[in-house]
Amino acid sequence: MREFNYSLIRDKMWDSELLGLIAAIYKEAGKQEMYLKQRPEALEKLVEIAKVQSTEASNAIEGIVTTNTRIRQLVEEKTKPKNRDEQEIAGYRDVLGIIHESFDAIPITQSYILQLHKMLYSHMNNPVAGRTKTVQNYISATYPDGHTETLFIPLAPYETPDALDRLCAEYNRVIGNLELEPLIAIPVFIHDFLCIHPFNDGNGRMSRLLTTLLLYRSGFFVGKYISLEAKIAKNKDLYYDVLSASQDGWHEGTDDPVPFIKYLLGTILAAYRDFEDRFTLVETKRSALETVRLATQNKIGRFTKQDIRELCPSLSVSSVEGALRKLVASGELKREGKGKSTCYYRKK
Repeated sequence: MREFNYSLIRDKMWDSELLGLIAAIYKEAGKQEMYLKQRPEALEKLVEIAKVQSTEASNAIEGIVTTNTRIRQLVEEKTKPKNRDEQEIAGYRDVLGIIHESFDAIPITQSYILQLHKMLYSHMNNPVAGRTKTVQNYISATYPDGHTETLFIPLAPYETPDALDRLCAEYNRVIGNLELEPLIAIPVFIHDFLCIHPFNDGNGRMSRLLTTLLLYRSGFFVGKYISLEAKIAKNKDLYYDVLSASQDGWHEGTDDPVPFIKYLLGTILAAYRDFEDRFTLVETKRSALETVRLATQNKIGRFTKQDIRELCPSLSVSSVEGALRKLVASGELKREGKGKSTCYYRKK
């Protein structure tokens, strides 16, 4: 049976890249705290946009989609779900909302994880919601030629409840006695959670929700303002590649979680740096044209409309499109391609 001994992880020799990521995150977290004290009211728009982006992206990774308008309406609770996809999106919204509001009152235990999973499916009739898996599951990949390959076999259903209890206990132990750096313990916990794969469905979404919860409980609040899920969705293939690399030998305890740790820390750091860029754009009231112009000046090389939208969350799609057209017309930007392949670059 797989053991969870995070004291062994504490004693590992970490390379300069990983230690550099941790140091950089602490630096950015300190800067964010300063920004929040300066202009807390200016950041409320970022919170709402991050909720929409997180809900949309985490579900899209699993193939659960609806229109941008419907996503926004569902997250803002201005409409009711119309189909299964929208029911799952509404469930994610609810769990994310309670994590935002009550993270400090949600202990890391199997019981609470099961309650969050049940809430994830609260808008639909799912008989296994809030219960660990009842059948063996597999992590597989489907290739362009149509064939499917099993990449990893998680724990068997009968092993799962005990493993989840022991995983939570070990995480709480090393966090509670300050034995292991949280920015190492959190990715390792998420990696182990995904290897257990405790549910028949919803493991990926639960892992991303738990990432946000664990970060909040350790004082890292970047996910409240910048969507970590959107960052993961943008590099989904890399996410699966590092997870697969880290899973090899997991059952025997010979796995190497470092690739996954570095990936998740890199994602967190990128989110913090996006926060600083977006804070600069929202702290002063500007026209849509000036906001988009400033955003484009932060870009090097080619970029897309979506890249600018992410930097300007307070602007509507039409406002961003209109500003980009004006910047092209004025000769400040060059436009290339058509449709979804459209991109821009600065001429000045």
